[in-house]
Amino acid sequence: MATIDECRAALEKLSDTMAGVDGQVREATALDRSVSCHITDLDITFVGRMRDGRIEVHDTLQGPPAEKAQIRLAMTGDALVALVDGQLNFAKAWGSGRVKLEAGFRDLLQLRKLL
Repeated sequence: MATIDECRAALEKLSDTMAGVDGQVREATALDRSVSCHITDLDITFVGRMRDGRIEVHDTLQGPPAEKAQIRLAMTGDALVALVDGQLNFAKAWGSGRVKLEAGFRDLLQLRKLL
């Protein structure tokens, strides 16, 4: 089971990867939205913002998110680490329910460019 530090490091790696993309993918990362990532097996939530092509984690909270972020993810810590390391395909994980993504329709259309 991934630790809180490993999950935080995976989010930082994802942010670094997002900052380095170009083209249509860069357009998708340019969203300015509140973000939450609930790590179900650790029962913690990273909350922050997607802004300027990066994910800025502002806080780590115990339990599910208290406020509804504009982009909401939920998964196990191992799934997060595997996704960021390229060992887990996002579309397959989302389709199987291993990863949950909730966002407004327009945001989902933009985010699919990332996936």
